[in-house]
Amino acid sequence: MTRTIDKRATLSYVGSVLKYLSAAMLVPLLVAVIYAEDAWVFAASMAIGVAVGGGLERLDPDPELGPREGLAVVSLAWLAAAIIGAVPYLLAGYGTSSALAHPVNALFESTSGFTTTGATALAEISFDRHSHAVLMWRQLTQWLGGMGIIVLMIAILPELAVNGAQLMRSEAPGPDLQKLTPRIAETARALWAIYAALTLAFVVLLYALHLVGLAPDMDLYNAIAHGFSTLPTGGFSPEGDSIAAFSPVVQWAFVPFMVVAGVNFALFWYVIRDDPTEMFGNTEFRVYLGLVTGFSAVLAVGLFWGGAPTTAIGGATRGVAGNALRQGVFQVASLMNSTGFATANFAEWDTQTRFFLLLVMFVGGSAGSTGGGIKVIRWLILFKTLRRELYTTANPDVVRPVRLGGEVVDEEVIRGILTFTLLYFLIFAIAAMFIELDTTRIGQPLSGTEALAASLATIGNIGPGLGPLGPFGSYEFLPDTTKLLMIVLMWIGRLEIVPVLALLVAGVDE
Repeated sequence: MTRTIDKRATLSYVGSVLKYLSAAMLVPLLVAVIYAEDAWVFAASMAIGVAVGGGLERLDPDPELGPREGLAVVSLAWLAAAIIGAVPYLLAGYGTSSALAHPVNALFESTSGFTTTGATALAEISFDRHSHAVLMWRQLTQWLGGMGIIVLMIAILPELAVNGAQLMRSEAPGPDLQKLTPRIAETARALWAIYAALTLAFVVLLYALHLVGLAPDMDLYNAIAHGFSTLPTGGFSPEGDSIAAFSPVVQWAFVPFMVVAGVNFALFWYVIRDDPTEMFGNTEFRVYLGLVTGFSAVLAVGLFWGGAPTTAIGGATRGVAGNALRQGVFQVASLMNSTGFATANFAEWDTQTRFFLLLVMFVGGSAGSTGGGIKVIRWLILFKTLRRELYTTANPDVVRPVRLGGEVVDEEVIRGILTFTLLYFLIFAIAAMFIELDTTRIGQPLSGTEALAASLATIGNIGPGLGPLGPFGSYEFLPDTTKLLMIVLMWIGRLEIVPVLALLVAGVDE
């Protein structure tokens, strides 16, 4: 029997998400009023979002959500959010020479924000070219997308909470969803409360450094803006030089919060509930911290002994122990969990160091974190599965389950991880070939390594790549066809591929 997706119910739920998400534009609207800037841009954009969302919501006053509709709602809500999020950019750029006046660039910037990728289509980021309100909206989109748009809607909308577990499972980063409380809406609120509390703590820390004179450029605006993009592992900054624009003290302050952002947020719930053993007994958490520490040490030693040249931004690393350590720790903490901030132009570093950074990018953060990439837990299970297969090949009569943290991993979970990883590498490789060919077509070719890095930077929601797409570069010069491909890569990468591709087979026989 064939059952198709209930389009009216699906669009009705997507409309609800859009309507309430548009209310977030009140934040940049307030910023525009404070700085006497383009308040009309956000007033008009919010009106458009509410009108479109409300119109879709009326398609089905009492929608019912099945498994197929759940996949469709999650996939389409993220795409619709990116489209509505692009409206302020288009209105602000209308009639100017700004890159945001181009619809593809506006959609690219919005998608990059909501998916917490941090890749930018802006060649110049400054208050001379863009208003405080527009740049704050750019930051806020990352914060909204970090913990998840659907998770936020479940936390505030009772009607979505009825099917919340199914929706969160489709959106959550990682192979499994931890239900922290009996009711899924309470779980969503708990996750968002932890996320908001950590964001506030970081904003307070940054502004406190400013008040005591250790961070003269980290005013309240910058503190809030960087709080909005650090905990979601986003990477956008209103400063063109990213975190290199700030003092070493500020750069060190970012490190622990970037590392925290790559931890499964459910573990913080157990710490709050007086059960810290759950965190420190967690296998993925221990491996994640071990990898961050190990990678940081390797990179710092490499930089100290001459692995990278002196750069205009970031200062010398060769032979300067303190700077090498800071650069090594910061870049690993930023790139491993897909934050994408930078304190040095690593695109200019030597070949071996750049390949090492590509390896770091492939790892990803923890499941249940805001980090992108493949995720530490998937790598753990993949290696354990590989070891199991090698062992059972030599001992065919032995039945040996895969265990993680003393518990048997379900074979269905293993199949899901194998499927995801295969799709990830397949799409990554095909996209890299397309990017190299398409940039060659317009006479601005990327090398093979740069194309691979660009594909990884977008499907892994990392942001910066190599060459002209490095941490202080821009994606603006790329052809529209490549940017549209990257928009799709960012979208499916944030939703971890399967929910989006599953829609293609949603109508098969049951």
